[in-house]
Amino acid sequence: MAELTATVIIATKNRRNDLRRAILSCLNQTAAPEVLILDDGSTDDTPEMVRRDFPTVRYHRDEVSRGATVQRNRGVRLASGTIVFSIDDDAEFVSPHTVAQTLAEFESPLIGVVAVPLINVKTSDRVLQRAPSRDGIFLLDTFWGGSCAMRREAFLRVGGYREYLRMQYEEEDLSIRILDAGYLIRLGNADPVHHYESPVRENRQRDIFGGRNKVLMSWYNVPMPDLLIHLPGTCARTIAFGIKQGHGLRWAQGVAKGFAACIAQFGERRPVKRETYRLFRRLRSSPATTLDRARQEFSLIAP
Repeated sequence: MAELTATVIIATKNRRNDLRRAILSCLNQTAAPEVLILDDGSTDDTPEMVRRDFPTVRYHRDEVSRGATVQRNRGVRLASGTIVFSIDDDAEFVSPHTVAQTLAEFESPLIGVVAVPLINVKTSDRVLQRAPSRDGIFLLDTFWGGSCAMRREAFLRVGGYREYLRMQYEEEDLSIRILDAGYLIRLGNADPVHHYESPVRENRQRDIFGGRNKVLMSWYNVPMPDLLIHLPGTCARTIAFGIKQGHGLRWAQGVAKGFAACIAQFGERRPVKRETYRLFRRLRSSPATTLDRARQEFSLIAP
C-alpha cells in the first residue's frame, strides 16, 4: 500500500485570530501536512494576515461567500494529500501528533472516514468521537465535519457534500453515501482537537436549515418502502428536538421548507441500497459497533 499523505483544509470567514491559531497548530504537526485555507469571502484582514504570516500555506479566496460546504468540497478537490483532514477555523490541534496518529487509523482500505476525537472546550471537557478502546475498529453512522479525516478517493467517488444543503446535516447525507460506496466510518483514538465555538453564529438560520435538511437527507437517500416510515418519524423527532431546544417554531418551519425543497430536488433522489440503510440505522442505534460484529450482520461489508 502506498504511503498515506495528509492535507488539512480549513474553511474560514472573518475569524482572523481564530484562524491564526488553527494554522499554527497545523504547521506544528509532526506529519507535516499540506495546509489549505479556503476563504469564504472574508471582509476583515484575513487575506493579508495569511499571505504575510504564513507564506507556505496554500490560500484560496472567494470574493462572494458561498458557504463552508462549498469551500470544503473545493478544498478536497484541490488537496494533494491522499487523506484530507478538516477542522473548523475556531479549532486547533493541541497535540503535534494528532494528524500522524489519525493517518495510522486508515490501515484498512475499508475505512473512508475517521472521526477525529474533539472537545468543545467552552461547554464541556468531554471527549467526543473517541473509540471506547484502542483494540479493534469501532464504527459509527456519521461524523462531525469540523474534526474529521477523509480518504480523498472515497469523498470524490460519492461526489462530496451536497452543496444544496449548504449547512447542517451535510455530514449525515455524505456518510450514508460513503457507506453505500463500500467504505466505513470509524471512531478515532488520536489526541483530541480542541474546538472553541465562535460567538459569531447565525443560530436562527442554522435551526431552519437543520429542519429542512433532515427532511432532504431522508428524501435523497432512504429507499422505499422504508421512506414511508422513516420520513414521518424523522419529522416528529426533528420538531421534538427543536421544542426541547426552545426553538420548535424554527425547526418546524425548516421541516416545512424541507418538503418544498423535495419538490425542487425531485430528480436528485438516489436511494441507497436497503442493506446500506439497515447498516446506517444499526450504527445509529448502536454506536461504537465493532467491525467484526458489523461483518457478521451485514454482507455488504467486505471481508
